[in-house]
Amino acid sequence: MIKFNSSEERYDYNQGVIQRIGIDTNQYSILNINKIGIDAPVNHIFNELMHFNGSPSCWPNHIAKVDRISNNLENIRILPFGWKRYPFKFMKSFFGLPMIPLFLLTAIRVKDAPDSFDFDNARYLLYECSGGYPIGILAIYVRSSIPELGETSKSQLVFGVGFNFFGKQKWQEKRKFVSVIWERVHNRVTANVLNRIKELSEWRIETIEENRLQNKT
Repeated sequence: MIKFNSSEERYDYNQGVIQRIGIDTNQYSILNINKIGIDAPVNHIFNELMHFNGSPSCWPNHIAKVDRISNNLENIRILPFGWKRYPFKFMKSFFGLPMIPLFLLTAIRVKDAPDSFDFDNARYLLYECSGGYPIGILAIYVRSSIPELGETSKSQLVFGVGFNFFGKQKWQEKRKFVSVIWERVHNRVTANVLNRIKELSEWRIETIEENRLQNKT
């Protein structure tokens, strides 16, 4: 949830997003960004993301299964309850809405190394969302912390989505309850996923350090 005190702040924020991933989020009716600090190096966290396959230790696979098409990170389906087809033969949608898959992710860019001029030391995965209810983008962005922003952990993991429901920018204007319910569910799930990734990344770094110390002794 992003709150701005002025239109200038909103403009500056959007320009920051454009500079980092090249996407203008003003074209989407929904913009939701969650961030968490992690005491682990950027490259280590990004490596965890590159090997992510919907592990139940980090992702609610029982609700929304991650299906890597041809075991490929560049093409992913998110399936409700793991269903690849509707539970009854006569069903072609849920109440007229296409929900299988929930959405398709097609990689726009996998940035696995920072540019020489990138002071954020950033790596990220940028996907186009299609095929379900969100039509837009998903960005999973890892960068070094910025002390001037009050960030104290080694790195920051950012999970951001910008989209229009079913590709229609004004679809939810008459369905505001949809936005409220979606936001609550999305924020809860995302917070849980980010905390799990944080715990896993920090635990692995601690294990590496402990093994290093043991080898020295």
